[in-house]
Amino acid sequence: MNSSKFQYVTYIRATPQHVWDALTLPEITPKYWMGVVHETDWQAGSPWKLKFPDGRLADSGSVESFDAPRKLVLRWQHQMDPALTAEGVSRCEIQLEPMGDLTKLTKLSVTHTMDVPESKFIAAVSFGWPMILSSLKSLLETGQPLAMPTNPSRAK
Repeated sequence: MNSSKFQYVTYIRATPQHVWDALTLPEITPKYWMGVVHETDWQAGSPWKLKFPDGRLADSGSVESFDAPRKLVLRWQHQMDPALTAEGVSRCEIQLEPMGDLTKLTKLSVTHTMDVPESKFIAAVSFGWPMILSSLKSLLETGQPLAMPTNPSRAK
């Protein structure tokens, strides 16, 4: 079966634990991710939701695996655009690796896949992930996230 895949790697001047906390703690995530929050208890098999500050549901799915502070896998389905929702469930894997003896440098890798050829959802996340992860990197390295557009889908 043909599938679609997006991969992204960045290096962040922070420990894997600090990066992990930023990815999972509800008081940090909205700072770099346009105000969105994750609703989950971060247990394998638990439901997962990504919500905007006004309560709108952006994405939902489940936690496939949670291995702090190394690997997080989500089953992820978009909920706002019916055409993207119709493509079904994607798989998002986030891995953190300390870089050798440099304990304050973390390699962050995201692989987002979907069993749909030329997926419009994967095309959308290939625009969104670099922006979100750049904002995360900026927040952890400087204390300030990037100034983000209020409607990133219109920022193209």
